Formats: sequence, C-alpha cells, structure tokens
Amino acid sequence: MSFQTILPPAMLGMLGGGQLGRFFVIAAHEMGYRVTVLDPDKNSPAGKIADVHLCATYDDAIALEKMANTCQAITTEFENVPASILEILAKTCTVHPSAEAVSIAQHRVMEKQFISHAGIPVAPFVVVNGANDLPKDGDAIYPSILKVARFGYDGKGQARVSNNVEALAAFENFKSEQCVLEKMLDLDYEVSVVLARDAQGNVAVYPTAENSHLNGILDVSIVPARAPKLIQEQARTLAQKIAEKLNYVGVLAVEFFVSNGELLANEMAPRPHNSGHYTIDANVTNQFEQQLRALVGLPLGDVRLHSQAVMVNILGDVWKDGKEPAWDKIFARPELKLHLYGKHEPRAGRKMGHFTVIGADQETVVVNAIKARAELGIG
Repeated sequence: MSFQTILPPAMLGMLGGGQLGRFFVIAAHEMGYRVTVLDPDKNSPAGKIADVHLCATYDDAIALEKMANTCQAITTEFENVPASILEILAKTCTVHPSAEAVSIAQHRVMEKQFISHAGIPVAPFVVVNGANDLPKDGDAIYPSILKVARFGYDGKGQARVSNNVEALAAFENFKSEQCVLEKMLDLDYEVSVVLARDAQGNVAVYPTAENSHLNGILDVSIVPARAPKLIQEQARTLAQKIAEKLNYVGVLAVEFFVSNGELLANEMAPRPHNSGHYTIDANVTNQFEQQLRALVGLPLGDVRLHSQAVMVNILGDVWKDGKEPAWDKIFARPELKLHLYGKHEPRAGRKMGHFTVIGADQETVVVNAIKARAELGIG
C-alpha cells in the first residue's frame, strides 16, 4: 500500500503494553499523537497511560478489528506477537516493522540463518530438530548453549551444556522443541547497536553500547562503548547491513559478541531495546521517538550523543522484605535520571525500571553509576 505521512492527532496502535510500549506512548503524546494499546494485562504499564487500552489477547478478533478501524498505523514493542497478526493488520493500515522481518527475528533458527547468509559472522551453531541432531561428545561445538528457537529472552529458554548427555537432557527439558546449539565463546565483551530506518531507506545509527549482563539479563550499558573505534564502527556498519537486507522499517537492535578481537552477531530485536534506554537522556532524539517517526513517515531525528552515559537496570530483586529501594540516595545524585515503569508489583528478575547517569567525562560517569548501583543494592 502507498505510504503517506501521518500527522497528529492521529491514533496509533501499539501491540504490547510493557515498558517499551509505555515509552512509545510518552513519545507519541509529547508529539501530539494518540495511542491505542493492545495488551491482555489490565495493569500493563503502557495500557495505564494510553488513550485506549484494549485488554485482550493479541489474536482477539474484536480487538484487532477495532485497532484496524481506528488506528492509522500500528507497531509492536516485542517480537513475540504472532507475525500473522501483523500480516492481517497490514491489509488495512500501515504496519511497521513488517510481518516478514518480525517472523525472522522471533525465530532463532531463521535469525541465525538469515544473518549468516547475509555474510555477517556468527558463532558456530547447529540447528536441532531432533535428538539425533545433537553433536556427539568431542565435537568442537562443546561447551555450548542450547537455545529454544522461539519465545526465549533475558536468559530464558537457554541451557549451558558441555557434552551430548547434557545437551540431550536440556533438549528434552525444552520438550524437544526446535533449538539452536551455539558454541560458547571466550568473550572479550559484548556490544549492541540500535538504529532506525524509514520507508525510504534512510538510516540513523546510534553510538555503539558496551553491555554487561547479570543472570542472563542486561545489567549495565556504557555509551559510547569502551572498545576500539574499528569495532564500534564495524558494529554500526553490520547492524545497518542487517536492516537493509531485511528491508526493515522501524527501530532495530543488534547484539554482538567480541571474541578474541573479532565481532560476531548474536541476535537482533525488531523494536527499541533495553541497551538503547540511554538515548532518553543522552541523545538529541531517543529510540522511542525514532520508532514513532519511522512509523508515521516523519524524517528521522538527530541521533547525536550529547553526554557520556551509563544505563543501569533496576530489577524487582532490590525490593527487599517488601521495602522500597533507597530512592533518596538516587535522587541525591543530580547527574542521575531515574525511570520507573509503573509495574504492578516487583518480582525477582522483573525489569522495574532503570537509571542513567550522564556527564561530560566517561570515567566519572562510570564511577558514579557504579556507586549508585551499589547504593540500590544491585548485584
């Protein structure tokens, strides 16, 4: 279908009501748009501030019809919305990213094969459709990580295995679903790149972030990454190549491993990304405004970094014995920006918010972020 710029006060649609959707709603409201959120959780963070919250499942026919009839453009905040739903909605209104792009990103086998076929280096991997596909002991792929092909995130649906017996047990624990067996690498560090691409093929690429994880969940992002300029630029170039090969429209994040100085693509997310939260406070245009701009056909915003930044995730673990964390200590730091997501209740491992420390000197920013992290009792 032909594409025209969509201007305020148009109604936009968001599939998913988590924190990424919430930030999208905030960006949309600031620019004069209205938003309908479809999410089955009555307490969804985005649903609570949306103009309309359709509290229904993502395949609910009545809710989808209402979105199609009232929204001029629709996007998503997470990759596990069935791609078939996006395909149906695209028949009557603008939908970005496309069902095809999401279907690739939400399936680890398709994702690995796509990236590899695009000529971008990845860690050695084996597609596992059945127990007989698991390599025998002594294969160079061990030790490795077995990952379910679908619905795995933040360390879920993954198991570390060092031999065939362990791999078989993990495969059976995953109910023999299709998996990817990926070689564990000796990592120097990890980086990610968030970018936006519009329907005309224009691309705006954010600085490369350096990431560290705790229990499989992103813990800290440092921007710009403390990596050689060559690695930073190579990551940005490869991420842009992936977006172009996908003919992607919207915000895309690509995670990379750096092993023995070599950059390897890990996975991609067809949406704004946790490691891009720093853009809210440290960039001229944040990733959520970019998502909106790409969706409605506005020119992409300036991605210039105006401050050094460190983003730290806040999980439900820091609500100890039912007590609120030490917000007074956090608010005492003038260089720190706190963002809480309005989730109904804290749980261990649940992303409840984040803070970003910004400043002119990276070393100082990193030190201050580490201090604030300790004051909250993270880790």
